[in-house]
Amino acid sequence: MATKQRRSAVLALLMTGVLVVAGCSGGGEEAAPQSELYKDPVTLTWWHNASQDGPGKTYWEKVAKDFSALHSTVKIEIEAIETNQLQRTRLPAALLSSDPPDIFQAWGGGEMTEQVEADYLKEITDQTKTEVGNIGSAAEIWQVKGKQYGLPYRMGIEGIWYNKDMFAAAGIAAPPTTFEELNAAVTKLKATNVIPIAVGAGDKWPAAHWWYNMALRACSVDALKKASAEKNFDDPCFVKAGQDLKSFIDTKPFQPNFIATPGQNDPTSANGMLANGKAAMELMGDWNRGTLDTVTTDKAKLASFLGWFPVPAIAGSPGDPKAALGGGDGFSCAKNAPAECVEFLKYLVSPEVQKGYAETGTGLPVAKGAEAGVKDPALKSILDATSGASYVQLWLDTAYGSTVGNAMNDAIVAIFAGNGTPEKVVSAMKAAASK
Repeated sequence: MATKQRRSAVLALLMTGVLVVAGCSGGGEEAAPQSELYKDPVTLTWWHNASQDGPGKTYWEKVAKDFSALHSTVKIEIEAIETNQLQRTRLPAALLSSDPPDIFQAWGGGEMTEQVEADYLKEITDQTKTEVGNIGSAAEIWQVKGKQYGLPYRMGIEGIWYNKDMFAAAGIAAPPTTFEELNAAVTKLKATNVIPIAVGAGDKWPAAHWWYNMALRACSVDALKKASAEKNFDDPCFVKAGQDLKSFIDTKPFQPNFIATPGQNDPTSANGMLANGKAAMELMGDWNRGTLDTVTTDKAKLASFLGWFPVPAIAGSPGDPKAALGGGDGFSCAKNAPAECVEFLKYLVSPEVQKGYAETGTGLPVAKGAEAGVKDPALKSILDATSGASYVQLWLDTAYGSTVGNAMNDAIVAIFAGNGTPEKVVSAMKAAASK
């Protein structure tokens, strides 16, 4: 979607045979000579998911302006799109077209493998060696067959955000560390006429994340790795995850009409309920801190009561209790995007920009040293828990790819709606994997 005003460079951008996918052994895309970079005017289109007015959206606008100030030949046009709409609707349609955005949100994993196999992404291995070295192992999620197709700017694990004041009023002395303790906390919160947990099942994935965490507790790390690598869901632990989820739903921990509640970005959403004192807990990733600020009516009050704790363990379950579900946000360049797209991508993960991102309080940075910019107490808790996790499993819908992921999420939400079963979730996953 770049507006390219350069003359001789246009043909060089239309290279083919540059992706390394299964069965291929090609090299990689050749980086543009430094003498060609920033020589002619270029307009880059950038799609990101900081769609709500707030520090995240404002910061990305500043970053784009700063890059253009450094490189006057580059203009960046931004479109901010809500995550679910971006990931499931807008981006897939744009990639199918002949005019995708130049740089866009990318989540890695099986989803990225599908995009690489469809020849949508620019391979950036050689151009980003320094950045990958600085980021470390987190960058591997944005690799396919050892080749780099994107870079993360945020990485962290999921957990339960909670209202410390509501916990204290209900006589809950400390955050639960087991599901038995979580169930006890739910009972105490109900006794004070408080909705224990808000969930946005209307957007599907927030509800599905409860099943993901049950799978993390029911399955061994080996079973989880095998499922991600082979799309093999034969291990009975996946049915057990659904059984544990149904048992938890039967305790009625969620708000009325949760099946129609959106996940985020609105005062009536699940995170709006937590942000405005309408519910005591919400399961969500590290980005939730920034999103909560965009939907609260009182930021100071929110900051005073907000806390976070890891997803509790399930006693007697074979899963590693210190394993965590997590992932990040990153960006990729479209295959035929100008070379300046890669330079902007590298700029986004530079230590200075990463430190500034950390200071927004909207998520945890990936560049070494940038964590010094994290000031929020809840985000610091997530930072500590992330570093202490024995294993971090990528979001399952991302790890398994969109075909399996969408079928899985639909089947999980059916359990929430009362017309699904644990067995049907696994059957849907297997059927989708066979396509």
